[in-house]
Amino acid sequence: MAPPLRAEPLRVATWAADLSRDGPGLLLRDILKGEDPGVAGVVAVLSAARPDVLLLTDMDWDGDGAALGALAERLAAQGLDYPYRLALPGNAGLDSGLDLDGDGRLGGPGDAQGWGRFAGEGGLALLSRWPLGEARDLSSLLWRDLPGARLPERDGQPFPSEAARAAQRLSATGHWVVPVETPAGPATLLAWSAAPPIGDGPERRNALRNADELALWSRLLDGDLGPVPAGIVILGNANLDPADGAGLRAEMTALLADPRLRDPRPASDGARDAADPGHSGDPRLDTVDWPEEEGGPGNLRVSYVLPAAEWRTLGSGVVWPRPGGPLAAEAEAAGPHRLVWVDIDR
Repeated sequence: MAPPLRAEPLRVATWAADLSRDGPGLLLRDILKGEDPGVAGVVAVLSAARPDVLLLTDMDWDGDGAALGALAERLAAQGLDYPYRLALPGNAGLDSGLDLDGDGRLGGPGDAQGWGRFAGEGGLALLSRWPLGEARDLSSLLWRDLPGARLPERDGQPFPSEAARAAQRLSATGHWVVPVETPAGPATLLAWSAAPPIGDGPERRNALRNADELALWSRLLDGDLGPVPAGIVILGNANLDPADGAGLRAEMTALLADPRLRDPRPASDGARDAADPGHSGDPRLDTVDWPEEEGGPGNLRVSYVLPAAEWRTLGSGVVWPRPGGPLAAEAEAAGPHRLVWVDIDR
């Protein structure tokens, strides 16, 4: 992880670190007890990478921000201060009262606005060294209201029902537009975490939703969702690889090629060493370790930091250490995903 090349660049990072637990309040318990190896791994990796702005995309939300505050205290004890933080209630686990997954039953994680066993499971959390402006929360946008939405159908009818279509939000977790005042200049973070494009029937509900969650940012850049903010940086977990795995991969390929954005192509030697045979993409760019021998899709690139073309990129990387190297055990303890960082300036 090369240090910033100039005195005042901005290091932006995203990480789907495993900060979600089986029920509400359990994450706070684990952070406060100080004995959880996963939390210790998160603290160790962040203390080494030292991002200025960090988006966590799998952290349980609680109403008073207790878990996020406790994590920030752990980081401050390591000399990494994040005085500005944001955690908004998301769609994961938010009861809809409808059969949204089409299984013919009411209730359960699949009938929440975003899959979740309890409200706030696996939400978004933003930590920053620099002041955050007022966030624009797009998480309540109905899927059908996205311009150009690709809505699931079965036998020519809305799937699973017209009532579900009238209530279904697009965001499985959330979509945020957050201004940040930094020494490198004003930035606008476009933060999100998308539903996995798997577990589908012939209607391809999950794949279509995943693709449209990504397409929301293209619509925003097109001006279809209001004025286009300046200094944007798209960051988060797309749950979509442009070359391998499930989903409508062309949507990811198109965004990476958008001339309004830069793809710094963050890479790591650890991901290269863990390459899966038969995959088409560059293994150095992978950001998650889902072993094929355990039934997973293999290592994929699913987390992204994509600055607007107006930014200069000074460096980038994925914290995927080689086996036995520094931080290897800590990164593995923090879950299958790896932290992605990009240094930008104007």
